[in-house]
Amino acid sequence: MVFFRSVTALTRLRSRVGQQSSLSNSVRWIQMQSSTDMDLKSQLQELIPEQQDRLKKLKSEHGKVQLGNITVDMVFGGMRGMTGLLWETSLLDPEEGIRFRGLSIPECQKVLPAAQSGGEPLPEGLLWLLLTGKVPSKEQVEALSKDLANRAAVPDYVYNAIDALPSTAHPMTQFASGVMALQVQSEFQKAYENGIHKSKFWEPTYEDCLNLIARVPVVAAYVYRRMYKNGDSIPSDKSLDYGANFSHMLGFDDDKMKELMRLYITIHSDHEGGNVSAHTGHLVGSALSDPYLSFAAALNGLAGPLHGLANQEVLLWIKSVVEECGENISKDQLKEYVWKTLNSGKVVPGYGHGVLRKTDPRYVCQREFAMKHLPDDPLFQLVSKLYEVVPPVLTELGKVKNPWPNVDAHSGVLLNHYGLTEARYYTVLFGVSRSLGICSQLIWDRALGLALERPKSVTMDWLDAFCKKASSA
Repeated sequence: MVFFRSVTALTRLRSRVGQQSSLSNSVRWIQMQSSTDMDLKSQLQELIPEQQDRLKKLKSEHGKVQLGNITVDMVFGGMRGMTGLLWETSLLDPEEGIRFRGLSIPECQKVLPAAQSGGEPLPEGLLWLLLTGKVPSKEQVEALSKDLANRAAVPDYVYNAIDALPSTAHPMTQFASGVMALQVQSEFQKAYENGIHKSKFWEPTYEDCLNLIARVPVVAAYVYRRMYKNGDSIPSDKSLDYGANFSHMLGFDDDKMKELMRLYITIHSDHEGGNVSAHTGHLVGSALSDPYLSFAAALNGLAGPLHGLANQEVLLWIKSVVEECGENISKDQLKEYVWKTLNSGKVVPGYGHGVLRKTDPRYVCQREFAMKHLPDDPLFQLVSKLYEVVPPVLTELGKVKNPWPNVDAHSGVLLNHYGLTEARYYTVLFGVSRSLGICSQLIWDRALGLALERPKSVTMDWLDAFCKKASSA
């Protein structure tokens, strides 16, 4: 009953959000229909001056407006709840979930171009949306897809850098090393050394970001084939779209797996600016480090167990349930196993979120994909049981603000179904996806001339003294 109540609530929420955003959506459609320019960069050239003026106006008219109060709990609690970053490409609401440039995931699935009628959105379409705030036409997406394909050549020294590592090194270590090796070709670094004016910083940043987005699937696929397929790499196929080509280079040519990869990249691309990987990319980029250095740093944050590595942990935990209890485990047995996990001092991976207070919409769309394409998969059926069992247990525990599943609770089961069973690799897929969001915002960081990030830190002695003074006032 828990599951069905949550789905019903989510349906009502979608309906309400759809009504509220109908006007903005109609404007987006007008923008899409009236735009015939196939070149993404020229679109940005038109948009940037307008947004620069908007930022100046906000600073001049509202620069002293307070956005909230900072508490000691926030200082100790990972700065949760503090508003302190500008992140244009997406916004996360605790109740509603993520919106990409104002569009929810179901809305993106409806309006963004797909490879086939009724299919999942093409990641290239989402990239266009993140960068411009406009829904692209199919022709614009196809032009961008070709542009990315033409940028995707990876120099041999990148592969050599990866090969210098043991093949047993964690996939994220190899992936981040490959991204660092790509930095040798940074256009921003060359332009900065040649004295480019700061008003033009965004242009070489754009080139670096598009090159990076184009090349990370090639690097990621090379790592996968090196680790798990005896180094038998598969060349890129320029006739395929971004997601399908990544699936192909990994070695999966099933049409449903290609659809899954399109969905996976799209929904993992961005999650506003406060999460570890996005914030790290922004922080490092604020020092005018080029996009390769910034994104490599972001990947190292993504590799942490409390961030992107969680999708690996979910599948391993689910498989441990099957190994100990079997695939046909009852809900009562599953509840007992969940309590066993919690009582051992561990968490149930894939449940809870630092911001969300409802079921993650990214979980919901993956569940819908599973119901459509693999309803009888045993691990999917186990995930469905977990959706009914875990939230009441975590609520009873009383220590969890959000007992609902997040994006990681489902992705591993889908990948496993289509043969990508190597759970240690899953965070690399997350990293490829996250390149779209982080790089899009890096371009806007440079276009808007955002400042070097430098928050104030304090000691516990300082907090002690400040709080005593405040209490005695």
